[in-house]
Formats: sequence, structure tokens, C-alpha cells
Amino acid sequence: MKKNIKNILICLGISAIAFSSCKKDLNLSPISNLSDASYWKTADQFDAFLSGVHTRFREHTNNFEFLGEVRSDIYGTDPGTTAAFTGEATQGMERMWLHTLDADNSGVSNFGGFYNNINQINLLISKLNSTAIVSDATKKNYLGIAYGMRAYYYFQLYRSWGKVVIVTDPTVNIDISNLAKPASSEADVMSLIKSDINLSNENFGSDYSFSAKNKKGFWSKSATQMLNAEVYLWTSYRGGGTADANVAKTALTSIQSGAPALTLLPNFADVFSSTSKDNNEVIFASRNKLNEATLPFIGNFVPQTSLIVNFYDSLANRKFDVVTDNYGGLLRVPTKIATYRKFDDKDVRKNLTIQAAYSQPSAGTFKIAGAFLKKYQGEQNAGSRAFTNDFPIYRYADLLLLLAEAKVALGESPAAEINRVRLRAYGANYSEAVYGYPNQAIDSDPKEAILQERLLEFIGEGKRWYDLRRMGNNYVFAKTGLSSSEAYKLLWPIDRTSLTNNRALTQTDGYPAF
Repeated sequence: MKKNIKNILICLGISAIAFSSCKKDLNLSPISNLSDASYWKTADQFDAFLSGVHTRFREHTNNFEFLGEVRSDIYGTDPGTTAAFTGEATQGMERMWLHTLDADNSGVSNFGGFYNNINQINLLISKLNSTAIVSDATKKNYLGIAYGMRAYYYFQLYRSWGKVVIVTDPTVNIDISNLAKPASSEADVMSLIKSDINLSNENFGSDYSFSAKNKKGFWSKSATQMLNAEVYLWTSYRGGGTADANVAKTALTSIQSGAPALTLLPNFADVFSSTSKDNNEVIFASRNKLNEATLPFIGNFVPQTSLIVNFYDSLANRKFDVVTDNYGGLLRVPTKIATYRKFDDKDVRKNLTIQAAYSQPSAGTFKIAGAFLKKYQGEQNAGSRAFTNDFPIYRYADLLLLLAEAKVALGESPAAEINRVRLRAYGANYSEAVYGYPNQAIDSDPKEAILQERLLEFIGEGKRWYDLRRMGNNYVFAKTGLSSSEAYKLLWPIDRTSLTNNRALTQTDGYPAF
């Protein structure tokens, strides 16, 4: 019985496009009703279900990273090669940054698997709205979390596929004859996102506290307000103008007043350390822990240990070795050398974010061979590396740079926010006359200045593609190699299996029809 209850709590989230992945678990059809009926009897069960929603959210880290970043200008093989500098093949990953995706090579399939958890959230909302088991205060807190997380999922779907299926009622009984459902318009999806954000804020009320037990690993009012700012900045560029930019600014400043302990950490490296979780910079993060979960995508962004030992770390003046550099990956998504070179040498983020690798020195001179993501170092455990870093969804540097962006949209100076981020980046090397806004050459265009600062700050955090998309198509075309004639590629294609399972869906406009 325990196994069947677990299966239905997992498979309740299956929508039309994801049904096939759990067919094997639905071998006893009457169990679905019985399992759901036997649950929701205690406050502890509601609490456990909410924890499960966050666990499933963590399982989507891989697709959050792919959808939000890999199609941007950060990654790729360097000129003259189709493989990583170590010789590892990209094995189809290159389709994302080369924008050669199609129904058979979609990069991310099954809409990221997001509908599984959306339906779990739908179920939680339904049960919370009809129960007297949990206290009023707990119910409001849980509803604030649920509506906020559902809005986040739909914003991911909206920015990636545009028109997507809207599901707000939980699916308890899988009815094969009623699986087909068409996608809703982008306007309707955005309307749902904003409505859910409002419902989340209404339920949280003025409570900006973080979970006493799960701290920054659970969604919060601050996370909802960060999402609120992202959404309204997006629409401010698409007809919402200063009214929407004002909503974004208000959401961000409300976090500053409501959660005053949030701030930038003095040391950039400490933000991501596996030993400094729940620090004052983190607003919301997917939690990883030794012997529980590790960053799922990282293996594609770091090299095989046996291959990296053929190269050198020029800063440390040493050859990479098995003990220290046991990354244990398969470098399918190398960081471009050009990305590494976008950093000023005095910017501490440069060598904390990216590891440059050099060929054997000739006459004492190192020559750069390639680069890979270094931001997540994990921890050493019994002679192997475990990538137990949390994956930050929102942190205070993000708040500052989104606030700078809102201010620019409102004709205000972004100097205070940009310079707080730059001051931390340059540390003792910081000189406002040299590095402060508006004294860098790029600062003549405030939007470009913010985009560059966000690039340098958030590599590896699933933001760059969305940042370019938010600012507008021209920014994507200018920085990624896409042309205006390929504008349809700003959205992702729907994979063939999803189109087969839900025949009411149509392929994303511009891609070959299914």
C-alpha cells in the first residue's frame, strides 16, 4: 500500500503531455481514489506533501538551467573545433547554443516535466481550500507558497514555449479519453501568472519570514515578490511601460523593508559554498545535501578527471591533478574562452566562476586551451567530489540588479544598485572613478551595463537567456548569433512525444508542423 500511495502522489501530476512516463505506476486503477481518500487526514501529511513539492522542484534544476541559460552566449565550443577543449563530444547539447532544435532534438522535452509538479500544487491548493485540519495561519502560508510556485512554473513555460496548456484543477483520475487539451494563448498564460502572484501575496500578507525548519529552501513571500518583479519587468517592455516598471520596483523595495536581514555577502565565493547555506544573500534556493541530492546538471559543465589532468592552471602555476581536480564530469557544455575574457582581471568573480585551462607552457608561457564552469565546487567526500551546492533561484544581487533595471525604465539612476554589486566584485581593487557606474564605457547605455553586470554575476544560475529575452529580441539577436529572420527560434520547439501524447497541441509557430 505504501508503494501505491507514493505512486499516486507522484503520478497525480501527470498531464496530457506527460502521461506516458507514469503508465507503469498506474497498474491498479482503483488505488488512485483510495490513496487520495486515505491521505490529507493530519497536519503532518499536509506538511509532508509540501516538502514533496519542493523536492520535485529541486528535480527540475536541470531544466531550469538549460531553459534559462544554455542557449545564450555563455557556452559553446571555441572557434576551430566541434568538441570541448579536452576532446569530449558535446553529443547534441550544441543544438541549444547553435539554435538547431527541432521536434526530434528539442533540448528540453515534456515541457521540462513541470506539469507533474504543477498538478501536485493544484492538488495541494484544492485540499487546503477545503480542509479544517491545518490552522488558518498555516493554510495561508502554504497557499502563499503554492500559488507562488505555480506562477514560477508557468512563467518558465511562458518564456520558453509561449502558448502552453493551462491546468489549474488537480487530476485525480487519469482518464485516457480526455487527455487532449489545447494550449492557451500567451495573454491567458500571463494573466494566470499575475493572478497567482496576487493570490500568493494576499495569502502571505505582510509575513516576510522564512521557514523556521527549511529556511531559504522553501518558497517565501520574498520569492513571490522577486518573481513579481521579473514578471512585471518583462511586461514593462511589452506594452506595460512605466506602470509595470513601478510594480516591479515596489515589489523589490518591499523585500528590502520586509526582510531587512537580506544583503550582499562580503565574499562572492561564500554565496555558493556548500558550507554556507541559508546565508543572508540567498532568498530562495533548491537545496542539495551530501548523500541526499547533488546538482543534476553540473556533470555536463565540468570535464572528466582523466582528461583535465593534461592541462594547467596558470594562476596556480600547476598542472591539474586527480586529487584536487576530480570533477568527474563529461564536458558537454564548455564555457567559451570569450566568456572568460569578458571579465576584468581585477574582478574576483572571474576565477571564482570560470576555470580556465591552459596547454603545456612553452618557454614559460601558458596558452589558454579552454574553460569550464567553476562556480559550484561542492565538497570532497571519501576521495570523490560531491556537488552539494544549493542552486540559487533568487538572491540579493539579483534583487539589486532588477531594481537597477526598474529604475532605468522609470528614468531614475541605477548607480547605487549597480555599484554595490561592482564594489563586492572588485573588493580592494574597487575604484569608483574607474569601475563605478557611470564611469565604465559600457555605462553610456544603462541597459547594456545591467545586462553585462548580470552576465558576470549570474553565470551558471539559469538567467542569461531569460535576461536577453526580457530586454527584447534585438538583444538576443545581437549577442547569440540568431538573426531576426529566425525570430521564431526565440521559443523552444515541442518534442515529438508530447505532440503525440496530446494531439490537441500544435507545434510552436515557425517550426515544422507535426
